[in-house]
Amino acid sequence: MRPETEGQLADLIRGAIAPLSITGGGTRPWPGEGGGTHLDMTALTGVTLYEPEALTLVVRAGTPLETVRQTLAAEGQMLAFEPVGRDGSTIGGVAATNASGPRRVQAGAARDAMIGVRFVDGQGEVIRNGGRVMKNVTGYDLVKLMAGSRGRLGALTEISFRTAPLPPVTLTLALPDLDAAAAIPALSSALGGPYDVSGAAWLPGQGALIRLEGLAASVTSRAADLTDRLQAHGAVTEGNPQAWLLLCPNTQDPQADIWRITCRPSEAPAVLSHLPEPLSLDWGGALIHVRLPADQIPDLPHFSGHARRIRGAAPALHPAADPLTARLERDLRAQFDPRGLFGGDA
Repeated sequence: MRPETEGQLADLIRGAIAPLSITGGGTRPWPGEGGGTHLDMTALTGVTLYEPEALTLVVRAGTPLETVRQTLAAEGQMLAFEPVGRDGSTIGGVAATNASGPRRVQAGAARDAMIGVRFVDGQGEVIRNGGRVMKNVTGYDLVKLMAGSRGRLGALTEISFRTAPLPPVTLTLALPDLDAAAAIPALSSALGGPYDVSGAAWLPGQGALIRLEGLAASVTSRAADLTDRLQAHGAVTEGNPQAWLLLCPNTQDPQADIWRITCRPSEAPAVLSHLPEPLSLDWGGALIHVRLPADQIPDLPHFSGHARRIRGAAPALHPAADPLTARLERDLRAQFDPRGLFGGDA
């Protein structure tokens, strides 16, 4: 099913008698998602409002992420949370998965840039929440609830975003000799200083990466001060500015799974000691992607975050929610999807 309008989508959902899987570009599903009849959202495309002076964009959910990037770049703007997506990603999938890139350490997540949503719930009702400018809302803040809901509360049809200017100058510093564990203190040092870091990551073969953005004179001054501070951790060079695009794992290996582990950066060295070399670290070590043999569950120490299988044939193994969170999730699903139609593809 591929509705071309919000009204057609509402009719399809009202008439559904079996589970539905809401699908955009199909680039972000977790293992085990996608059961039921696919509800293809890619025909709901187009920018419905763009006011560069007001830093406001309203776009239909099926619009390709690359189209959104190009539209904003033509006006010298961007989505500050820097969604990293594979070919075919849609802006609805970005919102539904709260997909946020390396700039999250500075600008926040996708949910922080979302200021309004339209969606169709499990009863076929069109719901609008939020607006085209930042404001407080009463009752449920559905904008925040829909961000990361993975299609379990409804089918997004339109999202309003706050945009941001493109930085005039970008510089990446690298400590290429550091392994993942040794990179954590260096990244933490950079993030803990007055350097306004917009990215702090590690990649195999490239070492620790730290990004500075802004006006030329400011970037030059901050880079000099930060280089002096980082030399205690190793040699500092200018890094590859394209490396930030590699932080989204694209590995397709039928003999392996990819796990996403989130933790405090201070806990990352202990977590890493129980893992093979990771595919990447982001957010100063708070986000770890690692490849493990198929069906292997990582034997990790106790830590405050969680681990989730995001690629592979076996189920995603969602971390168990605490009783209060589990009850809230049940209540929300009962209110917005009382017939249990939505399986949660993205």
